[in-house]
Amino acid sequence: MDPMIWVIDDDASIRFVFDKALDVNSISHRLFETGDEALAYLKTEIPDVIVSDINMPGTDGLSLIKKVHEVDCNIPFIIITAHSDLTAAIDSYEHGTFEYLPKPFDIEQAVSLIRRAALHRFNLTRKKEMVLASDAVADSKEAEIIGKSPAMQEVFKFIGRVSRTEVPVLIHGETGTGRELVAMALHNHSDRKEQPFISVNVSSMPKETVEHEIFGGIGKGDKEEAAIVKAQNGTLFINEICEMPMEAQTRLLQVLQKGEFLPVGEQKPHKVNVRIIAATSRVLENLVKEGTFISDLYYRLNVIHINMPPLRDRNNDIPMLAKHFLNQSAIENNTEPKKLTSEVLVFLCRQQWPGNVRQLKNLCKYLTIMVTGRDIQLSDLPAEFLQARNTQVKTTTSISGTSKEPVSWQEQLRNWVDGRLKAGERDILSEATPEFERVMLEAALAYTGNHKQESAKLLGWGRNTLTRKIKELNLQ
Repeated sequence: MDPMIWVIDDDASIRFVFDKALDVNSISHRLFETGDEALAYLKTEIPDVIVSDINMPGTDGLSLIKKVHEVDCNIPFIIITAHSDLTAAIDSYEHGTFEYLPKPFDIEQAVSLIRRAALHRFNLTRKKEMVLASDAVADSKEAEIIGKSPAMQEVFKFIGRVSRTEVPVLIHGETGTGRELVAMALHNHSDRKEQPFISVNVSSMPKETVEHEIFGGIGKGDKEEAAIVKAQNGTLFINEICEMPMEAQTRLLQVLQKGEFLPVGEQKPHKVNVRIIAATSRVLENLVKEGTFISDLYYRLNVIHINMPPLRDRNNDIPMLAKHFLNQSAIENNTEPKKLTSEVLVFLCRQQWPGNVRQLKNLCKYLTIMVTGRDIQLSDLPAEFLQARNTQVKTTTSISGTSKEPVSWQEQLRNWVDGRLKAGERDILSEATPEFERVMLEAALAYTGNHKQESAKLLGWGRNTLTRKIKELNLQ
């Protein structure tokens, strides 16, 4: 914290005393003879604390407080005056004065008061930032839909193209890939954004209650509590629709065909205006063939199909996601954000992530709470990750048949390429090149103690190239 202090007083001797005292204490400051001079400078700089006389030519101290607080209401004022009386003191505090200091005053006491005011300002600013950040975390979950991988760019394109349409959307992907976040993004960028977004997860419901929960009806409370009624004029998101019983599928088909639904046990359908977005972890086409999913419903749902890639297929997004989740967890736990070391980042990028993005998010929560230092080391990872690390080490050192002679990095790279090609993958350089550059850059920065100029020389890059690569690879 390096605060900027403004001292405003038409008395040159007062300005001189403050100038010397603040210099001795290495506190940054500016001196103004009048309030009008200070107000003019306010256009180019926002101070952290203002020390001002109350009686000055032009704009007086109390008027100055009002005008400054119109720009920033959190700037503390210390009012000094030679005309000390009850009225002046009361007027000062009513105008938002931090402290009232009558002349003559002890300069050491004044400096101490300035430090206290600066700390107050710092705490107010930090609290405000934390609140804003917390609101952002709570209100914009779609911020978690981040990534530079080609697969995620395709998802973004789909969201952009279909969000303002009324067509149903089917989202396919493994658990934890962010299917509900995509559904929310589609809703939030649609013409229905001011209306309800209602989410139901079929897999978490007993099968016998699915119809009632979604469509309501006799014998299960008030039909007004039905999810489809709550979603009126908005969006109904049905997660794991692959688990929906056939009877409920029939009712949903009626919604898509006729814009109406039939509550359980009733004979008269009710009109409804909702957009349907569904998600599944299973291939619905296979379920249609098996006879467990209505073909007409499948074709009506599958107008727009969005595939959510598993995290293992977009590992170049892991550094960006991890940074986001660590910052998010820091806000939630009111602490400083942790930072993953290069070694940990490389290790995490090699994992399979069966729980996908949700698993990474939970890991970041764990690390935020359990790690005491700022930098996260491999040894800080939970047991299941450490076991995976040990397995990796054993695999690497046993390929050649002996733990004493690890395979060269060129051989390991060839094995990786062979595996990708055998898996039928294409465009593998788009994945390999950024990761190669990332490892080289992280190693160079670690070796030079984060000295960019020296790192650029070691890598054979110019300084501008290194800066650009840091930004592209999200290493800032």
